[in-house]
Amino acid sequence: MLKPTLIFSLLYGLLLSTVIHAEPDTRGTEAQLVKSLQAINNNRLDIALNEVDSLLRANPNFKLAQLVKGDLLMARAGVINNFGSAANAPQDKIEDLRDEARVRLQRVLSQSDIKLRPRFLWQMDAQQKYALVVDTSRSTLFVYENVNGEPRYVTDFYVTIGKLGTEKFSSGDQRTPIGVYFVKAELPKKQLADMYGDGAYPLSYPNEWDVRNKRAGSGIWLHGTPSDTYSRPPRASNGCVVLSNDDLNKLAPYLQVGITPVIIANQMSWGNEQDQAERANLLQEVEQWRKDWANLDTDAYLKHYSSNFSSNNVDYPAWAKQKQLVNSAKTWIKVNMMNVSIFTYPEQPNMVVVNFEQDYSSNNLSNRMKKRQYWIKQNNHWKIIYEGAA
Repeated sequence: MLKPTLIFSLLYGLLLSTVIHAEPDTRGTEAQLVKSLQAINNNRLDIALNEVDSLLRANPNFKLAQLVKGDLLMARAGVINNFGSAANAPQDKIEDLRDEARVRLQRVLSQSDIKLRPRFLWQMDAQQKYALVVDTSRSTLFVYENVNGEPRYVTDFYVTIGKLGTEKFSSGDQRTPIGVYFVKAELPKKQLADMYGDGAYPLSYPNEWDVRNKRAGSGIWLHGTPSDTYSRPPRASNGCVVLSNDDLNKLAPYLQVGITPVIIANQMSWGNEQDQAERANLLQEVEQWRKDWANLDTDAYLKHYSSNFSSNNVDYPAWAKQKQLVNSAKTWIKVNMMNVSIFTYPEQPNMVVVNFEQDYSSNNLSNRMKKRQYWIKQNNHWKIIYEGAA
């Protein structure tokens, strides 16, 4: 019989040297994989095989578990010579499964920071019961509950992203976009091709920042897997964020169409005291913007806008001229803001997205609308770089 340490090196290489002493998470597929590997380390291939068999009974289409079972049987027979040692096994598929094994195991090992506050969620509004953050480097989708405007970790799921990674720029580039998006719709299984699994939730790509930066394409969804597939490798989609059907169904209760934010980042960033101070400073600027507008102090109001401001192809000079003309016809204005949310933008450390409901009234007009602003920090001052209806 092969020594267990040799089995480890053959199956998973250096990665498992960090796993064998880990305390396994008690949840789901990753937990059973780790239990199986630890049983191998203890020279208990029978227990390892039982764990994998149990996993396959629950998820018969879990290809990674099928491969591990095959390797265990071959190891017990003393004929294994590599990860995925079956004759004529396609190497590209083996590499995909190796990547999935690595990512799933790393997910188990990286649970120590789940109770930290993600930097992206500066403030959630009362309507947003949950927020999602996708850490593409860990192939992980985190779910946070809104507790009095503050995020609290609930759970997380393994996900697949684009074949060619992130930073989507053009249609068909097989990349997943990075940014702040929202769930736009819910598409049930009966309306979808089998490749989308048990359902799909289109996201608001391209957003206003994407359009400004000439990023193209569409059809970025959260969705499931085909009926004959439990899960896909970490990089296998055409740009969508893909979950197993079981996980998609578990995620569904946390999603609110038109409300739930989905922040996709290259890597999770955690908040600190400086973020708290920055958030407070930004909220003061937003409130001062509201006051200057309500006070009909147009010069002060316009100073809140960046010289690089644009909205719907209107640049700052045209915007300023229009606002001066409109405000000159007002004798009074009232502006109230409700349900304010603030999200920092991935890969843009000095930019935030502010969403709110605006209740506006004046001597000749009244309306209520959902609004979105992008604020950017320039020379230590927060300025609006985009504004429009949400």
